Amino acid sequence: MPRPAVQGVPRLSHLYRIRMPPADEIAIRPCNAGDANTLALVGAATFLEAFAGVLEGASIVAHCAKNHDARVYADYLAEPSTRAWIAESAPGGAPVGYLLLTKPDLPLSDLMPEDVELKRIYLFSRFSGSGLGKRLMEQAIVGARELGAGRLLLGVHRENGRALRFYERNGFTPVGVRTFQVGTQIYDDLILARSL
Repeated sequence: MPRPAVQGVPRLSHLYRIRMPPADEIAIRPCNAGDANTLALVGAATFLEAFAGVLEGASIVAHCAKNHDARVYADYLAEPSTRAWIAESAPGGAPVGYLLLTKPDLPLSDLMPEDVELKRIYLFSRFSGSGLGKRLMEQAIVGARELGAGRLLLGVHRENGRALRFYERNGFTPVGVRTFQVGTQIYDDLILARSL
């Protein structure tokens, strides 16, 4: 039986609730070379959050150390064909998600010069369902069009049902498969495409 509340002392459930800002209070801004460390941090944290309990832990850690290092993001940001945006929560500008557009690095036989890859689009799970993912995707589409893209491509883990449903709602369809290494583990990913 729960104990009665003590007069003048708030219940713990009121203390640990964290207000999630509405999606329209989260700014999405273009990244610059000075954002490499932030992208590395958010990239590793959101990858870990998305795949903990799905993929092997040691493989996730190895993958993040290799692929979400600040130097990796600095190299991406130095490429003229790369664009990146970061989502920052108000107040304070804490990063909560990001997206990265690059030249395609996908095993498709029909790659065209005007294709762009949505290399990464991640958001902390507590913002799922807030509309922020949709805003990031809209930014990715606008950014790809500004790069002259006729098609937007991406790779996604075939067992990531939430992401697959999100991409389907945003007009993506399967066009191929690839293998994707996370640490020492090899996984099959789907390659999805959307015409622009």
